[in-house]
Amino acid sequence: MADKPTIEIYDTTLRDGTQGEGVSFSVSAKLRLAEKFDHFGIDYIEGGWPGSNPRDMAFFEQVKHLKLRHAKVAAFGSTRRAKTPVAEDAQVKMLLDAETPVVTFFGKTWLLHVKEVLRTSAEENLAMIEDTARHLTDNGREVIYDAEHFFDGYKDNAEYALKTLEAARKGGASCLSLCDTNGGTMVSEIADIVSLVVKKFPDIRVGMHCHNDCGLGVAVSLAGVQVGATMVQGTMNGVGERIGNADLTSIMPNLALKLGYPLASSGQMENLRDLSLFVDEMANLRPNIKAPFVGSSAFVHKGGVHADAVKKVKHSYEHIEPEAVGNRTRVLVSDMSGRSSILLKAHEMGMTVDSKAPEMKSFLQELKMLEFRGYEYEAADASFRLLLRRFLEKKPDPFEVITYKVLDEYGDWKDDITAEATVKIQIGGEIQHTVAEGTGPVGALDAALRRALEPKFPQVKDVRLSDFKVRILDGAKGAQSVIRVQVESTDGENIWGTVGASDDVIEASWEALKDAFAYKLTLDGEG
Repeated sequence: MADKPTIEIYDTTLRDGTQGEGVSFSVSAKLRLAEKFDHFGIDYIEGGWPGSNPRDMAFFEQVKHLKLRHAKVAAFGSTRRAKTPVAEDAQVKMLLDAETPVVTFFGKTWLLHVKEVLRTSAEENLAMIEDTARHLTDNGREVIYDAEHFFDGYKDNAEYALKTLEAARKGGASCLSLCDTNGGTMVSEIADIVSLVVKKFPDIRVGMHCHNDCGLGVAVSLAGVQVGATMVQGTMNGVGERIGNADLTSIMPNLALKLGYPLASSGQMENLRDLSLFVDEMANLRPNIKAPFVGSSAFVHKGGVHADAVKKVKHSYEHIEPEAVGNRTRVLVSDMSGRSSILLKAHEMGMTVDSKAPEMKSFLQELKMLEFRGYEYEAADASFRLLLRRFLEKKPDPFEVITYKVLDEYGDWKDDITAEATVKIQIGGEIQHTVAEGTGPVGALDAALRRALEPKFPQVKDVRLSDFKVRILDGAKGAQSVIRVQVESTDGENIWGTVGASDDVIEASWEALKDAFAYKLTLDGEG
C-alpha cells in the first residue's frame, strides 16, 4: 500500500470563525492565537479580510513582526468586481497590501449566485476568477482558490462548476478548495464529487472547506481526504457562521490517530486539549464539555459496569488513550455508581480506599440516598471528596458548623435590600461567632463565614465564587420543590465544584458554600 500523503491543515478561526455568533477576538488575541497555531504545527493561518475592518488591518500590520516557525499567514478576499480591471480593483489591491505570503480568494461556482447575486454573466464570472488568480500569482503570492458553494453549484450544473476550477488553475492557483458553504451536502455526495475533481485536476492540490449545518462538517471533510483531497480548512472548536465550520479539534486527531495520515501537527497532538481551551479563553467562550476528543466529558464514565470495565481494561470503553490528545479519564459518581466507580474516583483524587472495607457498602447506600434527595456530584468533585473524607477516612472537616441564620431587610426602594448573616462555627476547640452584611443572603453568608475563618485560615481570602447555579428539581411541587445549588469556586490556581440540595434555597446555598471553603482548606493540608 502506498504511503499516505501529508494533509495540510488550514485554520480559518481568525476569519471565518469570527463570523460565529458571540465570537470575537481582539488584535492581541489574534496574534497570540497565531503564535499558538504555529507552535502546534498548523500549516496555514487565515488572518482576516484586509479592508473589511480596522481590526484585521491592524492584525496584518503586526503579524509581520511575529517570528512564525512553520505556518504561513493568508489574507482572504474575493475576485475582482465585474467589469473592473483586476489591477484597478481596490479590494484586490488590499489583498496585496496585506503583504502575506499566501492569498486565498473566493469565487462563485453556482450559477444561481452568478446570475442572481453578482448579477453578471457566466463568462464574466470565469474571467473574474482567472484574472484574480493570475494577478495575485504574478505579484508573487501563493494563491488558494476557495470555490464557494461548489457542491451546490456542481449539483446544479456540473460542467460550469468545473469550468470555475479550471479558470482558477489557469490563473495560477496552487490549490482548489471545494466549499460546502451551506453545509448541506451528504457524505456520499462529497466522496463522489471530490473523487471526480481529484481525477480531473491531478496536477493541483484539492482542499476541503466544509460547514456543519447538518452536523456533518467533520465527516464530509474526512470523506474528501479519503478520496484524494490533501488540504482541510476548518476552525478550532468548530466556531463559525450559523452552526459553525468543520471542527479542526476533531478533524486533526481523526486524521492522525484514526486514519494514519501524516500531519505537521502529529507530534503536538497531546497538546490538543490545551489548544482548544486556549481558543475558548481568547474568545471568552465556555468550553463545550461534550466536544469529541477535547471535551471534559470525552472520556468520562458514570455507570458502575463501565467504570469496572475501564478499571480492568481501559480501552474497553475508550476509543483512544485520552492522554494522546491531552485529556484524561474521569469517573462520575451518581446513583448509578458501584464499588468500582467509587474506587476509581477515589484513585483519581489521590486517595487510597479499601474496596473490602465494611464502610464501603454503607457509603454507597448513603451516596444513593443523597442523590435521591437531590444532591448530584457529577460537577461537584469537591463535595464528593469531602464526603469520602468524612465517611471512609473518618476525617472531619477543618471546621464544624454550629448554627447559622440570615435576615433580609427591605428599604423604601425595591432594590434597597440588605441581608445580615450570623454564623457560629467551631475550629478545634475554639468557637467563632460572627455577623456580616451583604446585598443578598448568599453574599451575607459568604462574608460571615469568611470573617469566622480568616483569623485561623487567612488563605480563605483567595477564594472567589466564580459561578452559581440554581435548579428546581421538581417544578410540579411549586414552592415546596427541592432545589439544587451548584457552586464553582477558585483560588486563582485551582477550580472546584460543590453542591447543596434542599427545599430551602438558602440551606442548599449554604451547604454548597461551606463545602467550598472546607475543600480549599483540605487542599492546603488543613484538617
